[in-house]
Amino acid sequence: MTTSPVPSQADHVAIFPLMAKGHTMPLLDLACVLRGRGLAAVTFVTTPGNAAFVRAALRQGGAGDAAVLELAYPASSAPAGGEGAEGVASAASFAAFAEATSALRPRFQEALAALRPPASLLVADGFLYWAHASAAALGVPSVSFLGTSAVAHVVREACVRDRPGAGADVGASAGATTCYTVPEFPHLQFSLRDLVPPPPQMIHLDAKMAAAVAASRGLIINTFRQLEGRYIEHWNQHIGPRVWPIGPLCLARQSYSPGGTGSQQRHDAKPSWMQWLDDMAAAGKPAVYVSLGTLASISQAQLKEVSDGLDSAGVNFLWAVRRPDNADDLGTGYEDRVVGRGKVVREWVDQRRVLRHPSIRGFLSHCGWNSVLESVAAGVPLVAWPCDFEQPMNAKFVVDELRIGVRVHTSDGAVGGLVKSEEIATAVKELMFGEAGKAMALRAKGIAAQARLAVSDGGSSWKEVEEMISELRLRGVDMNGKANGGTCASIL
Repeated sequence: MTTSPVPSQADHVAIFPLMAKGHTMPLLDLACVLRGRGLAAVTFVTTPGNAAFVRAALRQGGAGDAAVLELAYPASSAPAGGEGAEGVASAASFAAFAEATSALRPRFQEALAALRPPASLLVADGFLYWAHASAAALGVPSVSFLGTSAVAHVVREACVRDRPGAGADVGASAGATTCYTVPEFPHLQFSLRDLVPPPPQMIHLDAKMAAAVAASRGLIINTFRQLEGRYIEHWNQHIGPRVWPIGPLCLARQSYSPGGTGSQQRHDAKPSWMQWLDDMAAAGKPAVYVSLGTLASISQAQLKEVSDGLDSAGVNFLWAVRRPDNADDLGTGYEDRVVGRGKVVREWVDQRRVLRHPSIRGFLSHCGWNSVLESVAAGVPLVAWPCDFEQPMNAKFVVDELRIGVRVHTSDGAVGGLVKSEEIATAVKELMFGEAGKAMALRAKGIAAQARLAVSDGGSSWKEVEEMISELRLRGVDMNGKANGGTCASIL
């Protein structure tokens, strides 16, 4: 167990994300905000295999003085796929990865007790339910971080209560026509095929997470009131514990990053994908960015449909392919055929830099919340392709409520089913070339302006961060006081 020095500060916040890039990056952003605004000293908790990435991101975000606490797994207790979740291939294996992190609990509790100055607050990922129990045992107030949208949380709670489709045959004939309407929000109507329950392993994990969230002092969500205000208020009034909407954290972080970007240092070599984007911009050629996330495994058949769809759409595109997927064969001569208007990347790309690039005009996305929010923050409309988890709820929000996206549909109507190349081509062309796509782009720019205001000095999210630290400091004076008493029943 190793750590680096903690800067002197009245408040000391320990931050502990799930060891997955999509969960870690928003909390790295939060660490940069807390340090950049001088609100608290920060100790960032991770494992040795993730420490180099964490330190580099903190340094690049202007929070290089934050302490990094490395917790090593006991011998033979590390998750099967390694210390990061990027190698998992299914929801079930993701649940196994998250549960395996509990092997860190004894070392984490010992380290949390030993922090000097003592931690005044723990911010821990909801998946690390056991970390909240450790904090409670030590009298340290904790808040949960959940990397999903407020609308998804509200819909999930309604589904747990109402059990839509329970006992019904949601087969091929019924799935397209049988719907569930959220009673509190009648505009939210979902096909039962969009509400597929998680596997048993995730249900068991969900119960533990929900209990930890309900017992915590609050809930951080990476969103902002102008985007999801009605769902935030519903949660606060009817579910609880209190939500602190402090995003988009990717924008808040930029104010404290060297050069204002939070991306690679200026002296680093320019990645090939960034050079390609620069070339597109110099030639006046708009492009679509394609990424289906870091956790969803894409079949070879689906990869071929994507490649054919992008080819026939006639658009310029940058396509980031997930490393574990077998993407070596996208069709004979495919990459030679699209050279000059398409680039396939099999390495990690800085998605935030991509979306902010002036050549990017659209984003074909799985609609994980990080991707949605980063696209919103950049003012880029989306082609919404939900694959798993809460993504169908995010997709509906993007397409029907924000009206900044086009939904693609699987050939059999089931989430996770095959999407044909014709469907992909039609949706991409509508977004990039159609009149509806132009209107979506304008609306996306307007929402991006609201996002920038939210994280600017005096904005709604700016104020939420200060209020959270101040209120939790006052609550922490009485360590015997009760938590908010939320009734949260479901997280996933």
